[in-house]
Amino acid sequence: MNATEKYLFDLHGFIVVRGVLSPEEVKAANDAIDAHMPEFKSRTSPELRNTTSGTPFAGDGKTPRMDLGGFLGWDAPHRDPFRKILAHPKLVPYITELCGEGYRLDHQPLIIASDKGAEGFSLHGGSMDPKGNFVPYLAYHCMHGRMYNNLLACSVSLVDHPKGSGGFVVVRGSHKANFPIPESLINGEADPGDCLYAPETKAGDVILFSEGTVHGASAWQMDYQRRLALYRFAPPTVSYGRAYHPTWPEKYYEGATERELAVLQPPFNVRLDRAIVKSEVVGDEPELEVKSRAPPKKDFDKEVFGTKYF
Repeated sequence: MNATEKYLFDLHGFIVVRGVLSPEEVKAANDAIDAHMPEFKSRTSPELRNTTSGTPFAGDGKTPRMDLGGFLGWDAPHRDPFRKILAHPKLVPYITELCGEGYRLDHQPLIIASDKGAEGFSLHGGSMDPKGNFVPYLAYHCMHGRMYNNLLACSVSLVDHPKGSGGFVVVRGSHKANFPIPESLINGEADPGDCLYAPETKAGDVILFSEGTVHGASAWQMDYQRRLALYRFAPPTVSYGRAYHPTWPEKYYEGATERELAVLQPPFNVRLDRAIVKSEVVGDEPELEVKSRAPPKKDFDKEVFGTKYF
């Protein structure tokens, strides 16, 4: 990340990285989705809706958002464009800067599809809950010139999101808010003014945002289907989700590269033989490094505790 990108992320709580996926990669991802359309699950029941009926984010009130998981375990080649996001050479420097060296996949990634009129998502996230309590597992902070995100979202646009199309919205700067977001703003009933922002993206762009930044989605307005792949990454010692424990689904590991496997590791300190995807690229792939303690210390720990790791 250059100085401008760091400044803007710290200021706004998100950044758009342009052109991460090539047109060929975007097509491969959409072709894979087309082949798995019957597997989508629709949020049709009131209990599963992400908006309040009759509010601006709710859409036409009948067209549901559709969700699809498990795509990291699809057969090749359908899994390939989605697995590449884990250690994509264009993304590794950003995720490393925002989550730290040795970042890891935290949640099960998700594909979201929305037809015209589909609901969006009421505003959510943020470093404070509705009662004003601090939420450390979503929090953002900056110290000594370094940014720290306990949970970083990575939204990969697979179609164009022009102005007025609907989709992702963010309350700029809310990752530093000292008061909880009012209920009237959560559902879009009050005018948020200029603070609510909808970035325009092209297919292949990626939005990186702190989960400590209040965000949501407007109802989809375009005649074509909205599609995005959503990932959440975390620092190497932080965990929110638990899908990794005891392991991710077995099919996620089949045919995975060393770099992809590194991002699928469970949470533990980088000193303890953690494989780390580096920002430096060798050939077409990010460099891989394993951080370890000195062998005599490791051997001594094994004598003391009777296990490989303390």
